[in-house]
Amino acid sequence: MTGSDFDPLSDETEDLPRTLRREKEARAREARERAAQERAAAPTLSMGTDERPRPQPQIYASADFSPDPAAGPAQNLMPATVRNIDVPFQHLVLFFLKAVFASIPALILLTVVLWTLGALLELAFPWLIKMKILISFPN
Repeated sequence: MTGSDFDPLSDETEDLPRTLRREKEARAREARERAAQERAAAPTLSMGTDERPRPQPQIYASADFSPDPAAGPAQNLMPATVRNIDVPFQHLVLFFLKAVFASIPALILLTVVLWTLGALLELAFPWLIKMKILISFPN
């Protein structure tokens, strides 16, 4: 029986074989070392004050629009309209040719599926053939 101080969710009491535990520890150590190397290699930015003027973004909002930070990002969206898409004609032609070639296997598969369904319907309901002839040839 276990003692009262046993914590089944504790990492120190893992019930893994020694080789798996060593492998897990080695991977964790490699990950820590890799993270430390990435932090050391990361460029550092100057923390001093920068007196240069920075370009400010242009805001294309009407004068009566005032964003409400408490409303969240979805409420602060402004309506937009796409007026022009500039795609070179050759790129557009190439895209549609690729789409045509990509649709050929789908059309073949659709033909096979529809033909199979029609054959199963004719097997299940043989009078459909007579009805098809009567509809096609009224005489």
